[in-house]
Amino acid sequence: MRKLANDELNRKSIDDFHRSGKTPFIVVLDNIRSLNNIGSVFRTCDAFLTEAIYLCGITARPPHREIQKTALGATESVDWKYFESVDEALSEVRKNGFTIVAVEQAEESVALDKFIIEAGKKYALVFGHEVKGVSQEVMDNCDYCVEIPQFGTKHSFNISVSAGIVLWELHKKYKAL
Repeated sequence: MRKLANDELNRKSIDDFHRSGKTPFIVVLDNIRSLNNIGSVFRTCDAFLTEAIYLCGITARPPHREIQKTALGATESVDWKYFESVDEALSEVRKNGFTIVAVEQAEESVALDKFIIEAGKKYALVFGHEVKGVSQEVMDNCDYCVEIPQFGTKHSFNISVSAGIVLWELHKKYKAL
């Protein structure tokens, strides 16, 4: 087997990306501390044609050298918006018809592989603080909670890893509709 060269990857230009149909997902980052995590989530959202990223609270926003280091230009392709509070972001997504889904370990959570997305619905995926997770106040405003099944001793993933797993799984389900 031969590794593909960069010019064989059929990458979209930024203009092509903006014109492309997007998956009906908005990623909401609530009080994410690590700029590397933020940049990595931008890059993942670019890979899965995510509609937008909403940055809330202490979550840093582009342009920033540390975000760019992991985003590799995805801050130019993926639409994003900043909100002082996650409540403002959730109010906007709700007003625009999105179903709000927390990604957290909680009572009545649905395992990610069992979560069913519906044709015609749009989803806002809330990822919380690296240590504290999604706050109870935010959980109270969510329609669903999905949990990534885990089998080791840590029972947590890095936020950027969680975003990658969730977006991959939901992207597959969306494409299958």
